[in-house]
Amino acid sequence: MFVFTAKFDKRKAIIIILALAVLLCAIILIAGSLSRNSSKSVKSSLGNLRTNEDRVDFLKELGWEVNETPVETQEIVIPREFKGVYEDYAKLQREQGFTLDKYGGMKAVRYTYKILNYPGDPGNVVADMIIYGSTLIAGDIQSTALDGFMIGLVRNPG
Repeated sequence: MFVFTAKFDKRKAIIIILALAVLLCAIILIAGSLSRNSSKSVKSSLGNLRTNEDRVDFLKELGWEVNETPVETQEIVIPREFKGVYEDYAKLQREQGFTLDKYGGMKAVRYTYKILNYPGDPGNVVADMIIYGSTLIAGDIQSTALDGFMIGLVRNPG
């Protein structure tokens, strides 16, 4: 039979506990920093979409392959009040963090890009990006088919 005895020193125990607490805090801070940096590249692009290349690169960051030239570029006026279909669209935008409401009555530009790698490849899927100045204020992925769909501007799941 072995008997192990140790002299308990309160001072050493406190130092060890403090060292472990500092180590735990460092691990938490590093992990948080890494997760913020992974989404920061996309979020930092939201206010820096001045050129067509910037917009195409943004969509590529989300995993979408698109034609380099927009299918359509149209100047639009954001409604002051959202009713009907516009209300649903504004809700979709709020769900993904865009505050389209605060741009009511202002002119923006909608860029529409054909998506080439949508899963299942129905061949009629586009990405819309609504840009005010150089800031993305709304966006969606949608099928232009009669029985199509519309989702937020999300990462390609494929």
